[in-house]
Amino acid sequence: MKLKVLASSSKGNCYILETPTGNLLFEAGIPWKEILKGLNYNISNVVGCLISHEHQDHSKAVYDVLKAGIDVWTSKGTANSLGIDRHYRLNIIKSRDQFKVGDFLVLAFDTEHDAEEPLGYLIQYMPTKEKILLLTDSFYCKYKFKGLKYICIECNYIKETLDENIKDGYINEAMKPRLLQSHFSLENVKKFLKANDLSQCREIILLHLSDINADSERMIREIEEVTGITPKIAEKGLEVSLDLFPY
Repeated sequence: MKLKVLASSSKGNCYILETPTGNLLFEAGIPWKEILKGLNYNISNVVGCLISHEHQDHSKAVYDVLKAGIDVWTSKGTANSLGIDRHYRLNIIKSRDQFKVGDFLVLAFDTEHDAEEPLGYLIQYMPTKEKILLLTDSFYCKYKFKGLKYICIECNYIKETLDENIKDGYINEAMKPRLLQSHFSLENVKKFLKANDLSQCREIILLHLSDINADSERMIREIEEVTGITPKIAEKGLEVSLDLFPY
């Protein structure tokens, strides 16, 4: 299994889980032509697309994904907000629903974001039983997970950096409550990781870093100190091989 990062920022988000038995899209927040390029112009082995919420940096190309004949899974609130709730390729899900997408077993769970019905996803690739967590655009997660091999989690900002940027006039102070109540800070990511069993975890990948309120070197250092795992930053073009285990 391989994770390919096509984009991971406030300008757009899109990721591909590649496996020998099918590819799964997570988010479609970049132009369709860029997604096609990331798929090597081959959509025949794409088993589906998961959308976390309706904001355009996560859903921009959802209409094109549906038009291409790819099934989309998302919440009713997200579908209604995007105006795709009647599309025949749409699969409506809610928090704690478990469903299959190709050889992926997916569990949806609610997240904390300023959207209608945002979701995160716990995915198990059934041929190898490996679990990967996809959690973005949430300032907190109340759930704990067992047996995670790979964690893809938003690490959007550092509070001290945000406060300094507001003080220096780079960010309007009115934006602060929205950021604090809709995106994962470094501190909350560390708390989440401490609360979960990481005994089987092989990779931590940090998603959706802020352009001005993040510090990738500090984030890597502090998360490594907490977990013993050196995280990777989800930058455009990153490919992470997620080692397969025997059947």
